[in-house]
Amino acid sequence: MMKKRILITLTAFTLITATSIITSCATQKDFVRPANYTLKTEVLTIPQGQIQGIYNQDQTVQLFAGVPYAKPPVGDLRWKEPQDPEPWEGVFSADHFAPEAMQTHSKLVSIIWNNYYHPQKSRTTDCPSSEDCLYLNIWKPETEKKDLPVLVYIHGGSFCNGQSFFEEIDGENMAKRDIIVVTIAYRVNVFGFFALQELMDESPNHTTGNYGLLDMAKALEWVNKNISYFGGNPNNVTIAGESAGSSAVSTMCASPLTKDYFNRAIGESSSVIVENPKHSFRSLETALKMGEDIKKEFKAKNLADLRKIPAEKLVRTKFTNNSCTVDGYVLPQTPYEIYKQGLNHEEALLNGYNLHESYAWMVFTKINTKNYDQLLQTAFPKNWESVKKLYPATTNQEAKDYYTDIFTTVCFSYPHHVWTEFVSSQNKPTYMYCFTKQNRQYKDHHTGEIMYAYDNIPLDSKNHDESDFILEKQMSTYWENFIKTGNPNGPNLPEWKPYTENQKQLINFDTTLKMIDDPFNNLYEFVE
Repeated sequence: MMKKRILITLTAFTLITATSIITSCATQKDFVRPANYTLKTEVLTIPQGQIQGIYNQDQTVQLFAGVPYAKPPVGDLRWKEPQDPEPWEGVFSADHFAPEAMQTHSKLVSIIWNNYYHPQKSRTTDCPSSEDCLYLNIWKPETEKKDLPVLVYIHGGSFCNGQSFFEEIDGENMAKRDIIVVTIAYRVNVFGFFALQELMDESPNHTTGNYGLLDMAKALEWVNKNISYFGGNPNNVTIAGESAGSSAVSTMCASPLTKDYFNRAIGESSSVIVENPKHSFRSLETALKMGEDIKKEFKAKNLADLRKIPAEKLVRTKFTNNSCTVDGYVLPQTPYEIYKQGLNHEEALLNGYNLHESYAWMVFTKINTKNYDQLLQTAFPKNWESVKKLYPATTNQEAKDYYTDIFTTVCFSYPHHVWTEFVSSQNKPTYMYCFTKQNRQYKDHHTGEIMYAYDNIPLDSKNHDESDFILEKQMSTYWENFIKTGNPNGPNLPEWKPYTENQKQLINFDTTLKMIDDPFNNLYEFVE
């Protein structure tokens, strides 16, 4: 089955990117403090207490880093719904990022990441991890203005890893445009998506398996209640994310827990709004089975035993917990079923994918003319011959290129197509894109669009030229406009036409911007 093959490929990639070679523990280090932020802000008073942040170098932006939005989910709170944060005494110094969620780091991936994908020194390199991770970061412009639009960004990382303070989602440049930017951390891997019947039985909401999603909902609740103290408008909030963060955005749009906490959604390179999601989602039965397997793995007799296992040991489980599920609380039904009934609650949607999303995954997949037919048959058992007519591979390179397109279609572009179709059919403003810009770093592979969309290409980058900085200005302005108004269009920008029943083209982000037909539209009728 295609789903099985895709899961095997995704698992292989996840294992390489998340294999436990190094597990870092939480300690405060200089590299989790943003560079060039030193001068302290005035003290603000919020419901939790007094808080003081730090200014960027030119004092145009204030950063409040490492702000707790829930109690630490440790000890008896491991695998429980996030609890309200405790108030503090004195002035809380929000001058450094809190540790990333407990996760593992691969030396191999660090080498690849630092030398190819992110050659400039990264503050996320070997950063400390901790089970105590429920913190968020707030960038606000230095202004007396109130009721500013708010962006809440959910990081990616296959629901296994990732950070809220990664440079490419840094909020400083967007904050300079009079936007409050919030980036959130949440529980990942075995801490965020572990499921067990005992946990469901003890929960007042009869929930399990979605602790990471519960964290996101809690962070959105915190923003709703507190962002006005930072000058933000709780009634003008856009949630955004990329990869697993985008899968999370699509679940937040479907979850009844978040209905009043945001207005618009931005999804980049992932969605679970399909009838049979190929990643980031699993059945409750499958989730509970894995929970029992992990219980046996650590020879735990009961839940109390599991909660006593040190986080540094538990995170090394051989089972990959990187999928959410229908728990009856966060998700009463699958996101697809919720959208089908029109119960999703984003008022406008901007979403899309990159042309060669799947390049990294294909590195670990054997593809040639000998197994090409077999791959097509597993992908499209009923219509594989029709697909082969569209993609007739005669060489090994063609087979690899074509299957990369097929993988991109099934796992990335088609889920965005379905998401777009649902929202546009509800007569809500809907905008879809395809990113194809080439450069010397990410190209148009997975994650390639992030630094353009959030205005974070390093000014001294050797991997980008003038055309990249022009596109960065255009894309980030589209994002800015959408965050502020729900419409990405504005002065000096090519028109980005909304997706409607009579207009189904996407905007193509490249050196030249133009509306195009979806490159993979001819495959969608065959996706199962």
